[in-house]
This record gives sequence, C-alpha cells and structure tokens, in this order.
Amino acid sequence: MGESMRKRAMLAALVIAGTVPVVAGAAPASAAVTPRRSCPVDYGVLITSHSTYRLPASGAYFKDGPGGTMTASVTRATTISYSLSTSLEVSASYLFASAKASVSGSITKSVAITTGHTYSHDISARKYGNLQYGSNGFRVGWQSNRTNPNCTTTVLATGTAKLPATSVGWHYWETSS
Repeated sequence: MGESMRKRAMLAALVIAGTVPVVAGAAPASAAVTPRRSCPVDYGVLITSHSTYRLPASGAYFKDGPGGTMTASVTRATTISYSLSTSLEVSASYLFASAKASVSGSITKSVAITTGHTYSHDISARKYGNLQYGSNGFRVGWQSNRTNPNCTTTVLATGTAKLPATSVGWHYWETSS
C-alpha cells in the first residue's frame, strides 16, 4: 500500500469512528454563534444641567429714586416664551418633555402675564430702586441623542434653553445710579 493510500485509509477510519481532527482556530460546526447586540434606533433629549433664571417681561422694567417708595403694577398682558440655542434643529417637544421630567413640572413653552399685580417697596436713602416683572424660570443645558443599531449613542446637538415657568412676579434690586 502506497503512502497516500495509507493516509486516506487512516482518515477514513477516523471519520467512521466518529472522530474528526480539529484544526487549530476552527470552531466545531455545533458551536453556538453569539448574535450581535441590536438596539432599536431611538432619539431623545437629555437635560445636562439646570439653574434658576429670571426671564423678564418686555416693557415691565421700572426705576425710581433716589430714596422713597416705589410702586408698580402690571398694566398690560404679555407672553414670555422659551428661547433655544443650537446649531442644529432639535424638537422642542422632546426638550420640554425632558426638562419637565428632570428639572421642574412647572416648565412651560410660554407663560402669560396677567394685569392687576401691584408691588410696592421702600428704597434705601441715596439709592435707586429697580423693579422688573417676569417669570421665575430655568436655564437648561441639553443634548439631543440618537441610539444606534449597534447600541452606541451619538450626540446630535447640544445647546442651552431659557424656559419660563408658571411662577411669575416682581424682582427688586437697588443700584447707586
């Protein structure tokens, strides 16, 4: 029997006996294949920071003095609306939903100032009193994200927004001139 016949006979005997030589680095055919993780593509807005912020009502600033008492009232109705800074388009609805959930439930897209709110304050001698009506809102930092099919997250845009809240009122401070 020649050399090549002997090799074929040994290989045939191994296959018939149910033993198959394993080549280094090769996986047996019965090994389970680990599937790649897959995530649904999803978009969202994350609030990254927040702080209180006064949003003034247009035309509702008064200055008086030196000294004395200053009284002011809201005499007209105005609306304070949100402002948004970004280099890319972001859905305001996502931003508001995220800010309401993580910062304050009182955040709103706009707030109406009603008439009839009067405020009075004594001004220190030789000082000027300043009054401004507005919303006690928030300044928020945000980022718009996309969850990719491979489960990584891509930041699409970032920015800041000044969001009015339903709480409105007068803000008083004094200055030297």
